[in-house]
Amino acid sequence: MAFLKCFRFKIRRRPKSVIVDHQDHDERRTGNGTIDGNWHELDDPKRKDSGSVRIFAWHEVEMLTMNFSKLIGSGGFSTVYLAHFPGSRVGLGAVKIHVGSERLNQLFKLELDILLRIHHGNIVKLLGYCDDRDQGALVLEYAPNGTLQEKLHGAERESPVLSWRSRMIIAFQLAQALQYLHEQCTPQIVHGDIKASNILLDEHLNCKLCDFGSAKMGFSAMVLPPSSSPYSSSSTSSPMRRKQVMLGSPGYTDPLYLKTGIASKKNDVYSFGVILLELVTGMEAFCSERGEFLTSVVRPRLSEVRALGATKVAEMVDPRLAGDYDLEEARSILSLANLCLGQSPILRPSATSILQTAKENISSVSCLFSPEKFGSVTKSAASGLSHHDR
Repeated sequence: MAFLKCFRFKIRRRPKSVIVDHQDHDERRTGNGTIDGNWHELDDPKRKDSGSVRIFAWHEVEMLTMNFSKLIGSGGFSTVYLAHFPGSRVGLGAVKIHVGSERLNQLFKLELDILLRIHHGNIVKLLGYCDDRDQGALVLEYAPNGTLQEKLHGAERESPVLSWRSRMIIAFQLAQALQYLHEQCTPQIVHGDIKASNILLDEHLNCKLCDFGSAKMGFSAMVLPPSSSPYSSSSTSSPMRRKQVMLGSPGYTDPLYLKTGIASKKNDVYSFGVILLELVTGMEAFCSERGEFLTSVVRPRLSEVRALGATKVAEMVDPRLAGDYDLEEARSILSLANLCLGQSPILRPSATSILQTAKENISSVSCLFSPEKFGSVTKSAASGLSHHDR
């Protein structure tokens, strides 16, 4: 039986632009930028290695956004505006404004702290920030192809259908981002809100994971019970002991987390499994029209997917692909999703195991693996493979 698819989405500082090193951004400052429209430091080739970002004054944020003239996104706690960098290769950016409130300001500080610590090709890049006012602002790289949510479920039908190969590449790149957060960061980071609308797509449809407002550093930390206010938070000097409820989303949140309130890396793995189902089936994680979760619709058949015939597997694949996909890859991805969605977190795969499975079973992404280092992706390969789907 074919599946039916639902239609689809306070800290004060002197107003002075400076360059800040993310490892010591409150103490060591260099540079002497002014509001002259010169954004050349954003083009500095050393930025990638140093992780330096620019601190903007509020009037500069207003200038970048042309007085907040173009809204390009919004959520429960923030709004995002298009930014312009005249005379810079950066060209365009995105300014995320957190609404003013003492509790929500904590989300801004958390997200800023995390973005200052990390750098990965599949995680949205922080270009700068402003904390001159109660409303914090993050200046981020711009992703012209919107979100995965829009690409898969958007109401507009003008853009081409996202190809099977691009879907596999996005899944692989998201797994890379999770591997980086879970296993290469110190302390380790749980994103806490992996969903299609938090996966941005650049000009070549490469994955850019964003929105760390509900992330948590220190994967083994306990959090407040889900029944508590989602805005409540308290912290100590140790990020491993910081308490804050992760803000989940319908259809993506690990049921075990909802029961126990214990945050771990395997919460992200569960959400990743839901993303895999979306990429294969083209269905939304939660269909508000039917009040139905994708996991409830598909999960009963996942455990037996290895034994299903080609016709049964085909019924689970997004019909918009019109048969243009690899049957065995679809079977492997559905089996992997089943593991990620397992009731026991211990039995769910790690991000490294997920990447190993992709390397062994998904030929669409096999050429993305660098021969020198497992899990790394060459820019030319990533761009070349997905550029055709623009």
